Amino acid sequence: MNIWEGPFEKIDDYRWRIPKSSMPGMKVPGVIYADETLMKDIRRDKAPQQVANAAHLPGIVKYSLAMPDIHWGYGLPIGGVVATDIEAGGVVTPGGVGYDINCGVRLMRTDLTADDVRPRIKDLLTALFNNIPAGVGSEGKIRVTAAEEKKILINGSQWAIARGYGTQEDLKHTEEKGRMDGADPDMVSERAYERGKRQSGTLGSGNHFLEVQVVEEIYDERAASVFGMEKGQVVVMLHSGSRGFGYQICDDYAIGMVKGLSKFNIAVPDRQLSCAPVKSPEGRAYIGAMKCAANYAWNNRQCLMHLAREVFEKFFKRSVADLGMSLVYDIAHNIAKFEKYTIDGKEKMLCVHRKGATRAFGPGHPDLPSRYKEIGQPVIIPGDMGRASYLLAGTDKAEETFYSTCHGAGRVLSRTAAVNACRGRSVAKELLNKGIVVMAAGRGTLAEEVPEAYKDVGQVVNVVHQAGISKKVCRMRPLGVVKG
Repeated sequence: MNIWEGPFEKIDDYRWRIPKSSMPGMKVPGVIYADETLMKDIRRDKAPQQVANAAHLPGIVKYSLAMPDIHWGYGLPIGGVVATDIEAGGVVTPGGVGYDINCGVRLMRTDLTADDVRPRIKDLLTALFNNIPAGVGSEGKIRVTAAEEKKILINGSQWAIARGYGTQEDLKHTEEKGRMDGADPDMVSERAYERGKRQSGTLGSGNHFLEVQVVEEIYDERAASVFGMEKGQVVVMLHSGSRGFGYQICDDYAIGMVKGLSKFNIAVPDRQLSCAPVKSPEGRAYIGAMKCAANYAWNNRQCLMHLAREVFEKFFKRSVADLGMSLVYDIAHNIAKFEKYTIDGKEKMLCVHRKGATRAFGPGHPDLPSRYKEIGQPVIIPGDMGRASYLLAGTDKAEETFYSTCHGAGRVLSRTAAVNACRGRSVAKELLNKGIVVMAAGRGTLAEEVPEAYKDVGQVVNVVHQAGISKKVCRMRPLGVVKG
């Protein structure tokens, strides 16, 4: 795929348009959220071409969107958002969801302060590293039978709660309450089942992590108070997904749908955007399997949080309740959802693909927990392991992006380029000099995930804040990081 050579039209300081006329067959324009600085990297990436390609999808409405953390991915760019009109033949595309289905982030507050944790961070991190399985092919401590595995696919994190791995309050503060209706285990291949075995409660590899962080800056006192956040407080952030299980489901259906393009007379400029109408048997099959992977991922993060809570209990010799370890929120950022929007004056049910993008419902939205109704949805944006992460809140204005915002910093270096840039360096020592303790299961993980491999998350967050599609609440700085 080539770097985009077509035009960019500046809409305002934080939005850029790829005109509908840029490519034959585009049904809608593309819109990229970015400032001038971020556009310098975006212009050198293949991702804008993928934004234009996605504008060819049958049933697409309004525009093909990209968030400021946009970078090249499979099919849709990472940071891409696409919505299709189901009743108008709108399609679902595995390339618009991604390989790590329901890769997502979970933020847990505590009553601990930096002074409680910083002097003991190395020992605490060692305990977390030893008790939370991480790395390629890692296997979890939570073992289940094949029959139980299918229950996880249907019940999501509710399976974990029923077995004492958390509380009902955790479900209230999890997107979809940790479970999507309509998961169909019969639509999942044996290969996917095989890859998902023994991986519940495992962190995985690459950019997945567990971080112990300190709240460094508060931007919105009222929202922070509602979210249970205050300056100097220690929080725990988890980033993981559906592991090999979700990867295989994406692979199975992305390949399978290529064969069906001619059946539905669909023409797309990139076979990685293979798709099928939502209402077709092929579309329904993928959605049933995707929901299985989404539920698997929510259960996985619930189990990971339970393991982390156990470590904190033993380490500090205090109960979870006494430590104040409650879930702020859990969000997905590789998923397709059915949501209602008003398009051209008519209410329509859309299939909203968010790939490397986070849902950002505004105040009063009916799907929000009552505690957050006045503020808007908590939006968790992790950065790289050497700088910062952010907590934001969704806004009413985010309706223009189908209530979507960025999901992280976004890569600027490939993993290979990052490794080459780190030759002769000790990334762990560099981070330790910044007061950040890091432990990783994989030999090359720290080099692949070196901070300069990513955009500055502060710049990315500033764009969505200034554009009004989510607003800054607080910034967190890492004290200790466990990587796969």
